[in-house]
Amino acid sequence: QLQLVESGGGLVQSGGSLTLSCAGSGSTFDDWAIGWFRQAPGKEREGVSCIGLTPGIIKYADSVKGRFTISRDYAKKTVTLQMTSLKPEDTAVYYCAATRFCSWYRADFLSWGQGTQVIVSS
Repeated sequence: QLQLVESGGGLVQSGGSLTLSCAGSGSTFDDWAIGWFRQAPGKEREGVSCIGLTPGIIKYADSVKGRFTISRDYAKKTVTLQMTSLKPEDTAVYYCAATRFCSWYRADFLSWGQGTQVIVSS
């Protein structure tokens, strides 16, 4: 069974950077596309980015385009989300999850991690 664990969250000032990591365990990690979602207090969980199985399949939400970069290391079984030029509105709990095909629908994703908190101070 695929298990995902996020790490790398923390407190950063506006304009700063953080790198989140999603580590997968289980022999099937390579068979899944991986997405990042976030949920701010009182708000719905929203899709941030997704990296597909096919090379070049990468999606970003409009709110993070040009600031966030998703990448995958098959050898290390990790998916990384590099976040730059962070804004207070990026404050949220960030989750990674597995899917067969990248989408923005939570129902399409399985094996959610426990989340990592990102706080961006103004």
